[in-house]
Amino acid sequence: MTMKRFLRKFAKSGIAALACAGMLLTASAVSAEGRIKWWQTTAVYQIYPKSFADTTGNGVGDIPGIIRHLDHIRSLGAGAIWLTPVYSSPMVDNGYDISDYTDIDPAYGTMEDFDRLVTEAQKRNIRIVMDLVFNHSSDNNLWFQESKQNRTNPKADWYIWRDAKPDGSAPTNWRSIFGGSAWTWCAERGQYYLHTFAPQQPDLNWENPEVRRALYDAALFWLDKGVGGFRIDAIPYIKKPAFRDGIPDDADGLVSIHTMTANTPGILDFLHEFKNEVFAGRDIFTVGEANGVQPKDLPRWVGENGVFDMVFEFSHMNLSLKNGETWCHPTPWKLTELKAALNATQEATRENGWCPVFFENHDQPRCVNHFFPEGADREKAAKAMATVLLTLRGTPFIYEGQELGFSNVAWPSIRDYDDISSRGQYEIALKDGFSPTEAMKFVHFFSRDNARTPMQWDDSPNAGFTTGTPWLPVHDDYALQNAEAEARDDRSVFAWYRRLVEFRRSHPALRAGGYEELLPENEQIFAFLRTVGSHQILTLVNFSLEEASIPEEIIAGRKLVMDSEENGQKTVLQPLEARIYEIAKQEGSAR
Repeated sequence: MTMKRFLRKFAKSGIAALACAGMLLTASAVSAEGRIKWWQTTAVYQIYPKSFADTTGNGVGDIPGIIRHLDHIRSLGAGAIWLTPVYSSPMVDNGYDISDYTDIDPAYGTMEDFDRLVTEAQKRNIRIVMDLVFNHSSDNNLWFQESKQNRTNPKADWYIWRDAKPDGSAPTNWRSIFGGSAWTWCAERGQYYLHTFAPQQPDLNWENPEVRRALYDAALFWLDKGVGGFRIDAIPYIKKPAFRDGIPDDADGLVSIHTMTANTPGILDFLHEFKNEVFAGRDIFTVGEANGVQPKDLPRWVGENGVFDMVFEFSHMNLSLKNGETWCHPTPWKLTELKAALNATQEATRENGWCPVFFENHDQPRCVNHFFPEGADREKAAKAMATVLLTLRGTPFIYEGQELGFSNVAWPSIRDYDDISSRGQYEIALKDGFSPTEAMKFVHFFSRDNARTPMQWDDSPNAGFTTGTPWLPVHDDYALQNAEAEARDDRSVFAWYRRLVEFRRSHPALRAGGYEELLPENEQIFAFLRTVGSHQILTLVNFSLEEASIPEEIIAGRKLVMDSEENGQKTVLQPLEARIYEIAKQEGSAR
């Protein structure tokens, strides 16, 4: 019987046979830190530039604002900053509609500002990671402007064009991610073009080698600028299947384009070419946004034979959306499902590959609302999730404001929301028979604007984000919850993050150790073990709003080193309490 099966067999009773923990080492753990790369031992801080810091007073964050706060990011142990798009854009989808892939949008600054950001970040041992949006461009992009003119121009085949059905309707019944048909009519060509997202974001035709070459050249432009890697947006959609109708999945008579196109066979051929032409042999990291890629598929996507260093797969993020992409049909989930999803990713990359660890980003609600019961104490929940984030195996990604425990907003009207996806999902809910009040509840929980409210730096007007009117309202809790106040409070969420970062930095098991799940059937406690050599760290987090009993065998012989609640009860976790143990130092053991 393998050690994994042994532990699972006894997990319900708490008898985990931890004396055998030395057997849990994986090949990557044995090699320890001698063979792992820089991006496997650091944290990545994600910035949504529009909401981070404004230095001009126009209400929009900018690159000089990022430079101003680099030391805040460095204090979190981040060795890389992932920027969401700062390229020239009409901003229909806040920069994910790119009109020029090799230019900086004036709203964010100049190319000189970007060069200075790279330089100032390097002084702090931080690398800048760019966001590549290569599934689609803006309809304002000169490529599309030429492509739509007629069917014979040099770029006529750079996008995906199809004739109407005999009745004049769209070529297929596909629904875009943002709602409505995924096809838009173009009078100039007398054809429809495909857009996975908004009509202003036409999909590029990856079947055309000239398109691929132009995209690769854009990526190489930024590598020449000194960037340290790329996050690749919406990559599962670049390969299109046969254009046919699907079975409608909603009252609108349409089927999700994700269902019809995500991860079409042949996509990895494109991505291996992408890797060989751009990434191979460079000291950078790549992480693909791969919604729909399952843990079982990860060996083909990451590792020595894969195409990226890491991928964001969303099985743990989409537990509420098991019925599909529409927000108005959420499903309940249990802690065991969250643990199983995370464990599946860990297992899939155990021997070959690496994973990013994330619970927030610019497209997701805040984790204190997303993963914890309604009524959970925000600060305690934030510390609980931080403990998981910074002790799991993988590269932790911290999203701006997460380190301060930011929570969702709940604005009263859909008119208050900027997010194009929120507006589309609101309309879907109304068409499905929900009242405006009910539709707004779905928006409150899932809206991407939850993660896009301006960063809260201090208690001055507009939280120190801008001296003008912010492009999106600041959360109304900024007077008490801001970076300046939390930096002064040694019991704040920010202080807990910094303690965890320092603890992770000083413990090899958290940087290079193997991973083993404990108590997989427990619906209150998330427990796992990190081991390398004689170093061993145990994490216990209570995700519930009730006390949780710890099997005494789990903590026997272990020293409690961090406790979010400073709870004196040895075998009881308080609601939302997080603890970290390490093996008790024994004579002759390595430290």
